Amino acid sequence: MAFAVSKRNAMAFAVTLLLVSVPLSSSTLQQDFMQCLVENSDIAFPITAAFYSPDQNATLFKEELESTAQNLRYLTPSNPKPVFIFEPMYETHVQAAVVCAKKLQLHMRLRSGGHDYEGLSFVAENETPFVVVDLSKLRQIDVDVDSNSAWAHAGATVGEVYYRIQEKSQTHGFPAGLCTSLGIGGHLVGGAYGSMMRKFGLGADNVLDARIIDANGKILDRAAMGEDVFWAIRGGGGGSFGVILAWKIKLVPVPATVTVFTVTKTLEQDGTKVLYKWQQVADKLDEDLFIRVIIQTASKTTKPGNRTISTSYQGQFLGDSNRLIQVMQKSFPELGLTKKDCMETSWIRSVMYIAGFPNSAAPEALLDGKSLFKSYFKAKSDFVEEPIPVEGLEGLWKKLLQEDSPLTIWNPYGGMMSRIPESETPFPHRKGTLFKIQWLSSWSDGKAGEARHMKWMREMYSYMEKYVSKNPRRAYVNYRDLDLGVNEEESDAREWGSKYFKGNFERLVKIKGEFDPENFFRHEQSIPTKIG
Repeated sequence: MAFAVSKRNAMAFAVTLLLVSVPLSSSTLQQDFMQCLVENSDIAFPITAAFYSPDQNATLFKEELESTAQNLRYLTPSNPKPVFIFEPMYETHVQAAVVCAKKLQLHMRLRSGGHDYEGLSFVAENETPFVVVDLSKLRQIDVDVDSNSAWAHAGATVGEVYYRIQEKSQTHGFPAGLCTSLGIGGHLVGGAYGSMMRKFGLGADNVLDARIIDANGKILDRAAMGEDVFWAIRGGGGGSFGVILAWKIKLVPVPATVTVFTVTKTLEQDGTKVLYKWQQVADKLDEDLFIRVIIQTASKTTKPGNRTISTSYQGQFLGDSNRLIQVMQKSFPELGLTKKDCMETSWIRSVMYIAGFPNSAAPEALLDGKSLFKSYFKAKSDFVEEPIPVEGLEGLWKKLLQEDSPLTIWNPYGGMMSRIPESETPFPHRKGTLFKIQWLSSWSDGKAGEARHMKWMREMYSYMEKYVSKNPRRAYVNYRDLDLGVNEEESDAREWGSKYFKGNFERLVKIKGEFDPENFFRHEQSIPTKIG
């Protein structure tokens, strides 16, 4: 992928000429970084086009910074901004970026999809100066159906990966995320759950190999990085061990016909009773069946202005509707699923259905890579090991009705998730988990309304404490939550580390200390090199 080394001198001269035209107010750090890139990279291209800085073009910089970010809470004027954003075109540019950031003592944040819930891929609260290396130009995907595998570069979105797989085969898929605009690089490093997790496990459970860049700028594959590091990057969270360049993933078989459905129950339609039953059966259903529950407030049709709770059961079944109806009548008749509720389709269109695309959308819409969700929000997560009693649900409804736009999504476990040992990867939430909860509150009045909504979220989270996992109260690392703690002192990491990783945290710390002893790759909740 690299051009001849002999081009380096010509490129250095070209960059020197280009730098003359950079305004004097532009960051000296950027100039030094660009010069360093040229000296450490063999590939020639108009390198200034790969940089975005507020001094050179504030409008373009702002557009690029905000391009993939979901959480507007981290895009306000008061949030720290990077000195510049660098978008490498080739792997060697990423290598050089690591070498140069280290040489110039620049803190580096890595962004593939920009979906980090706490903005850690593009905001650094306590590190100055910092730069963002955006991997979105590294998005090549090579699918090999014969070997049931594919290589996907870090900047590709989950939707692009799905699309490229179905381009080659209608009977192959990959068990990753429900949100198709996620960057595959940061997604898999946190575990990556999806609608086929009960059948095949997490996305990270289906990774065969990886290419990463370490703190010395070296590219390492699975054999070169060693099994400890390969274990750590499959669920240990992003931004701790290196730059993920690409994943080699294992394709899984999917049927030609996949059935999807959505059935909604309000409180007035026995919604509480049906949800209580779902808690008892969701993890025990046929492994081909995934039913998540999307819970939010809704207006009562009979009494405008009054609100109720809406529970929408969204399902994906790896098979036709006839067999699905049989499964449901046997295991979960309380939902009342009928044939007319079901839509038989292909696997790729079932993915789009769950992601929220209209039924009329063509699969090519997955190539847009644009997030369908951008808002000010705060999110948290929980894992549930015992069904929440009816009185607990009723108390939750009261809490939800106090907030403007609350949302909670309950995802079932069981099946393959219960058979994979919790130490198999850093992701420990396996056997004994009935379902995972995502909590979310979003608002449109920016910083003005933030305190009120954050207060509601924390009070609701406190209310739920007695109904969820304990010792520790567990959380999902890809639903990053800085309320759990940040790295200020060595001992701080124990608190949040045990919640995300349980007993696997100590092993992650040991691997981090050996692989990146200088802690070059770090952020507010990165794995520390040691704990006190």
